[in-house]
Amino acid sequence: MEKNIIKFVDLFAGLGGLRIGFESAFNDLGYKTQCVLTSEIKPHAIRALKENFNDEDIQGDICKIKSEKIPDFDFLLAGFPCQSFSVAGNQLGFNDTRGTLFFEVERILREKKPYGFILENVEGLITHDKIKKTDKIGRTLTIILNNLKNLGYKVTWKLLNSKDFGIPQSRKRIFIVGTKDKKINLDHFNSKQSVLSEILEENKPTKNTKFTRCILKHYKPEELYGKAIKDKRGGENNIHSWDIQIKGSVSQQQKELLEKMLRERRKKHWAEDIGIKWMDGMPLTKDQISTFYDSENLESMLIDLVKKGYLVKEYPKDLVKVKSKNGKEISKRCEDKSKPKGYNIVTGKLSFEFTKILDPNDIAPTLVATDISRVGVIDNKKIRNITIREGLRLFGFPEDYNLSMFKNDSKGITKAFDLLGNTVVIPVVYEVANKIALEL
Repeated sequence: MEKNIIKFVDLFAGLGGLRIGFESAFNDLGYKTQCVLTSEIKPHAIRALKENFNDEDIQGDICKIKSEKIPDFDFLLAGFPCQSFSVAGNQLGFNDTRGTLFFEVERILREKKPYGFILENVEGLITHDKIKKTDKIGRTLTIILNNLKNLGYKVTWKLLNSKDFGIPQSRKRIFIVGTKDKKINLDHFNSKQSVLSEILEENKPTKNTKFTRCILKHYKPEELYGKAIKDKRGGENNIHSWDIQIKGSVSQQQKELLEKMLRERRKKHWAEDIGIKWMDGMPLTKDQISTFYDSENLESMLIDLVKKGYLVKEYPKDLVKVKSKNGKEISKRCEDKSKPKGYNIVTGKLSFEFTKILDPNDIAPTLVATDISRVGVIDNKKIRNITIREGLRLFGFPEDYNLSMFKNDSKGITKAFDLLGNTVVIPVVYEVANKIALEL
């Protein structure tokens, strides 16, 4: 750390959120910062990085960058790929090649010997590959922590939620930090709260589609606050396709039938009756349905609901062992055609134009790349998607951060939300980096 200049590398950089939070914290305490290497492989992420940072070298695949080609630096920043540990992925951990990218972080730390690091990942990393249910952490995180300690670092980790840092989004992420000579205390942050109305824009273009017309026909705009739109779950904060009759008219009897099926198909005794291992949502035959819904019109009701698309007739799926791409044996659900077909709820949450309408008086759920573009807000009593600027605010990006290059791209909005769904929350990074900077 010569002449009060902190040099760092930003790996798996994405939108550069780790960098922004890190630099802001150190700059506020009088340090100058210099990024000597940025590594990122997504073309649209590189496009965003070049637009917003123009003072450092942007390299591609970190696996192809030799350590001796990296200038000396003081801190390593890395939000290494999380799909291998996330509940949204297959949770293969180090058996997935993306999981092994941690070892690229380890390689650079070992060979370049910087003073410290900040690593960020999903909550699922903490418990991934547990030996016993009572274990606090799983084997994957244990390996990571031990390997970092064996490199001579004093390591601390903490699960932090962005909603406690002034951002109206619940987003839990694990931060792992280490330095050569001091263990950083990641407790006792000053808690700050905010709500969505503080970051929402006004008078933006709204949607006028079959879906929005159907839902606004059955619900007042304010009744939609905080509602999820999906068919495979229930609850008072959930709206189903049959509630808004988007696939065709549904009688009151059919609604009652669908509601009962929604709950019954998740009960474990049906698995034994069918002869498969239990899964959360099994197809049931007409005879099985008749045990909890008695109606002389049952068959015709079921046929009509299949025809309209509210139900599907399918084989039950059993849990079988198959070989993964890397040769490991994993469990997978496959159709068992030896069993009779049954009726099942057809629509998953990503089948609707919007999956959730945000409540301006509350916070957003965790926004992920797969569904951030399907989150809606009420604007002038109509429904619209969140804007790119709102998305940036939900991750704490500064107002001058520019993603406007994606607005005129036919797939630009999708690319922007893909990047946002995988980024870090900057105010959380800032507070973590501040703790480190104060110890220098």
